[in-house]
Amino acid sequence: MLPTTTPQDPIPPTADDRARTRRRDVAPSRISLMLVAALAGGALFVGGYSLGAHVATTPGTPANQEARFGPFWDVYSLINADFAGSPRPDQDKLVQAAIDGMMKSLNDQWSYYQGPTDFQNSLLNVGGQAEGIGVQIQLQPVDPSSTQSCTTIGGGCELAILATIPGSPAASADIQAGDVISTVDGIGLDGLTIDQAIAKIKGTQDTSVALGLVRAGKLVEVSVVRKIYTATEVVTKTLEGSVAYIQVTGMNEPASSQFHTALAAALAAGQKNIILDLRGNLGGYVEDAVKIDSEFIGSGTIVYQVDAGGKTTAIEAVKGGIATDPSIHLVVLVDGNTASSAEILSGALQARGRAKLIGTKTYGKGLVQEWLPLPNNFGGIHLTVARWLTPDKVWIQGKGLQPDVPVDTSNPRAGIDPVVDAALAQFGLPPLPVPSAGPGTSAAPGASGSPTPSAAPTQSPQAVPSPTAS
Repeated sequence: MLPTTTPQDPIPPTADDRARTRRRDVAPSRISLMLVAALAGGALFVGGYSLGAHVATTPGTPANQEARFGPFWDVYSLINADFAGSPRPDQDKLVQAAIDGMMKSLNDQWSYYQGPTDFQNSLLNVGGQAEGIGVQIQLQPVDPSSTQSCTTIGGGCELAILATIPGSPAASADIQAGDVISTVDGIGLDGLTIDQAIAKIKGTQDTSVALGLVRAGKLVEVSVVRKIYTATEVVTKTLEGSVAYIQVTGMNEPASSQFHTALAAALAAGQKNIILDLRGNLGGYVEDAVKIDSEFIGSGTIVYQVDAGGKTTAIEAVKGGIATDPSIHLVVLVDGNTASSAEILSGALQARGRAKLIGTKTYGKGLVQEWLPLPNNFGGIHLTVARWLTPDKVWIQGKGLQPDVPVDTSNPRAGIDPVVDAALAQFGLPPLPVPSAGPGTSAAPGASGSPTPSAAPTQSPQAVPSPTAS
């Protein structure tokens, strides 16, 4: 007979725990609660997810599993009773380690355990919030014509600001795309990797960081207070006087409503050439991807979901889209950090012939994760539960979406955007003005970096490089 649950033992969830809200990473059984996101090293992880609950129907070990779980309980009891090492084992940590071991045994980079703090931070960030100052950065050669590969700062390489994240502390400070970071808190950065520089910039909430910025050859000192901030999901501007540029940085809950407002404003202004920028968009709610797709696709399948049992479910377009008229021309900008529900969005537009994809191959995550909070403040797990397919039933896992108009983005420069220029060419328009060369040059008006917003804290599978220090 196995030991019964005591106050010292882990307490399995009751049936009431199953009433917790469920959200799913990719195509879900309840689309309104689905998420597809990509979290990696401070960025959203590529895939979908949902919030679920423990599925145990009764406390304790099921009768038909007693033999299987006997060795586990024996080891757990022996450690608690007889381990003579120091310090004494923490019983909660023993159980958390067991859960962690089970998840690692799956050999799936998308299925893993997080402790209470990390799991709560994950939920915070997929809710559209992040902690830090909110800048997007990259390593680049000091010489714009150089083809040098940069791995550390110095020796002909510099750390440049791609953009500030809308709604972040940096967006309210005097920080501009094209600025070069020369010092952090008065200390130079030569010899550091980009990850080491990010660690110095990110810091602790409610503390300030002083950045020394080189701008057009002059040194500018800026102090920014690190905060938890809610990032704007949708950024808009007009290019070349007639093109509506709409950047969607994530697929969190406000995304589709903010996009609808931006699109309606563009159409009301007579703008029928639309650039939808999904670069750096690592995913979020499937519902938001479907709603944005439905603005341009009037009916039919947006995405298919295939569950663990092989059942395929088609998720259809939502009626009432305001840009289904083919006279409204759409192009979509993508890159290697366009992932998960952002790939659902761009993949449907491409497969249905509604838009061309411009840029580089997308990340390629066609799996669905469910995020399950565990009871008793034990954190939570991310578990792969399904996969998703494009409307032409293509599984993009590990392959990504190929752009219709490939653009060479090697040796990029902050403040210059060849992908936007290629998009403008689709409308018969000239490229954006080119800023003068040199370190610390401000971005040209209307220029856009390739964003990789920091929408989540560091996750265990580091699948996507993140040039974000937020």
